[in-house]
Amino acid sequence: MKSFIEYSPSTDFPIENLPYGVFTSFKNAEPHIGVAIGDLILDLNIIAHLFDGPLLKSKQNVFKAKNLNEFMSLTKPHWQEARATLQKLLDVSTTTLQNDSALREKAFVQQSDATMLLPAEIGDYTDFYSSIHHATNVGIMFRGKDNALFPNWKHLPVGYHGRSSSVVVSGKPIHRPYGQTLPVEGADPHFGPCRLMDFELEMGAFVGGAPTELGEWVTAENAGDRIFGFVLMNDWSARDIQKWEYIPLGPFTAKNLGTTISPWVVTIDALQPYLVDNYPQDPTPFPYLKHDDKYNFDIKLEVDITPESSPVATTICRSNYRYMYWTVKQQLAQQTVTGCNLRPGDLLGSGTISGETADSYGSMLELSWKGTKPIRLLSGGERKFLQDGDTVTLRGFCIDDKGTRIGFGKCEGKLLAAKPQ
Repeated sequence: MKSFIEYSPSTDFPIENLPYGVFTSFKNAEPHIGVAIGDLILDLNIIAHLFDGPLLKSKQNVFKAKNLNEFMSLTKPHWQEARATLQKLLDVSTTTLQNDSALREKAFVQQSDATMLLPAEIGDYTDFYSSIHHATNVGIMFRGKDNALFPNWKHLPVGYHGRSSSVVVSGKPIHRPYGQTLPVEGADPHFGPCRLMDFELEMGAFVGGAPTELGEWVTAENAGDRIFGFVLMNDWSARDIQKWEYIPLGPFTAKNLGTTISPWVVTIDALQPYLVDNYPQDPTPFPYLKHDDKYNFDIKLEVDITPESSPVATTICRSNYRYMYWTVKQQLAQQTVTGCNLRPGDLLGSGTISGETADSYGSMLELSWKGTKPIRLLSGGERKFLQDGDTVTLRGFCIDDKGTRIGFGKCEGKLLAAKPQ
């Protein structure tokens, strides 16, 4: 494919990608749905009438909505028809947009002139714990090598219910939280600002399709029609608060202070060329968790830290989504097996994605090995955990053997000092 829109070969957003997002701009103060192409956004509100295929001709209103929920609520064939329509409209051989200067002027916006919003209204958010290397590392730190994984870990995707109200779009700063901690074992707890602030390198999957009824469940084999697309995710974590509060019910206030996602939702169809074998699973999962098709992806992931005192960023982590032990299909199946209902726009977090080597660990907890191995920054200084003023930037991208790049843009947030109380 070749688009009539010119863009750099290194762009995250070629015609092979076309991720969806929601934005405002000087042209339109109201939120509009758009698609990223090169450095531009194609405003789907303006061209909704051009979705005239057999499935979408009667559904053009979904492209005039203020978020992606209505579009997500359609079926996979609807999503595929929309993608095919967009690729055709943007192709160099199609004149519909290319030769209509008035329509082009209305329909395209520079990304630099836009303000990105959350792509969907997130009704529910679940965070999983599905990277075997991350789970093993954390287990070794706190329980030793002989008891690194709990007995249930290889039988089901472990997760907890997160706080959807504190999911924010890239660029929104996060304040260091207050909470209870236990600085000294055996002493009384302490209340104050978190001392061990961390990021978590994750990806999030948006759920699509019609809402399900309470009591209905979806098997992993059938879950593919329910996965709309992926975003990058930073699940900010207060490690000292988490350590004191998580027993016996798991993460709570250490995780509800903010979760940052990238604004562009990369569709499953755009990621198809980057499918890789699923991680080998032993023991064999229960039937509701089994699926035979590949549903893991070669998505290269990176994390930078930029201190407030210097513009120099340090890449402290290079990991890959392919290290996921449990696939997103299995995560969805586990969430619904009890009859938990789904709604379009629900968000499933992968959990921290760590690789096999020390430079691929997806959190400060692991990279500094619980604060015992400080990380040197290119600008000078070091980090055991995040400091006030640090900006954390997540990037994700796929590259094929022809050099085609499918990217997610940036997932970025700055850690601010705790608010005065």
